Amino acid sequence: MKKSFKEDFPLALTKTKVDGLNQNFDLSDPVERKKYFQEKVGPEIEKLKKYLDENTFIGYWLGKKNSGKGTYSKLMMEVFGKDKIGHISVGDVVRDVHSSMDDESKKKELLDYLHKHYRGYISVEDGIKALLSRDQKTLLPTEFILALVKREIDQMPKKTLFIDGFPRELDQVSYSLYFRDLVNYREDSDIFIAIDIPESVIDERMKYRVVCPKCHAPRNLKLFATPKVGFDKDKKEYYLMCDNPECGDARMGVKEGDNMGIESIRDRLELDDKLIEKVFSLHGIPKVLLRNSIPVKEVDSLVDKYEITPEYVYELEGEKVKTIEKPWTIKDDEGSEAHSLLSPPVVVSLIKQLVKILI
Repeated sequence: MKKSFKEDFPLALTKTKVDGLNQNFDLSDPVERKKYFQEKVGPEIEKLKKYLDENTFIGYWLGKKNSGKGTYSKLMMEVFGKDKIGHISVGDVVRDVHSSMDDESKKKELLDYLHKHYRGYISVEDGIKALLSRDQKTLLPTEFILALVKREIDQMPKKTLFIDGFPRELDQVSYSLYFRDLVNYREDSDIFIAIDIPESVIDERMKYRVVCPKCHAPRNLKLFATPKVGFDKDKKEYYLMCDNPECGDARMGVKEGDNMGIESIRDRLELDDKLIEKVFSLHGIPKVLLRNSIPVKEVDSLVDKYEITPEYVYELEGEKVKTIEKPWTIKDDEGSEAHSLLSPPVVVSLIKQLVKILI
């Protein structure tokens, strides 16, 4: 039986429990989070801060859709500062081309840059046309995507980068090995960071996701509740009310297609699995594995209870809705009962592994 790359990363790497530390932290509060990180990985943070004073590195996120790549990047910025950490979503970079083409000065600047830096098998004009029309017949070459990403990097001060969305395809893995050279970060370390997340977690994140019709803020009926919850007597279902004061308790609703869960992105999930397996078979580049979940039987020895993702259930008491919070139990991909972790403990594991690799 083929050995899984996960076997090289013991479950102990997820351990955040600190002997003698009995304090609970509200991980939704930025002030509390700062104290939390200091108590959990204070020495490691100081070592990494000293490293980042003189050095930078490139981290490539490898994870399925909705696995938390953007959230983890934002937490790293929160801990180490936006002047030290940058996050580049390749998808956002590509989408930004649309807005640039609506402004004549930005359009000229973009086209001038691409004509100077892009080398590939289709013209700049054909590449832009394919992007704007979302032409599925014209496959954008990786060189074109890299030129857009390089432009994004050139517009920011040199800092540590977390790249989200590259490599995106199996044939892009070899490009990622030389990405730091292509974008003039020649002395940087580069690290692959894979997120191991059960499909059941992604499924419920999608199925129960709701958005505000006014401010478009996302929440989750089961996993990320707002303070006010209503009950629709006709449909016999609970719903969240937006907590943005400007939205006047607007009723949040499910986005079209989300109720299908992961089945709507099944092909993408399977490709992501193959991508991670291929990358982790490479030699010569360090790797990090982040686990989003822990088997129930291991939880007490590895993490504190407040680090577990809560599940919200509701009860109707007269005309009012009572919200009840409890640990969220899911089935991992091996079929065992597990608890999903909140984002901060996953970032604790990231910081620990980065220190081992870089220092």
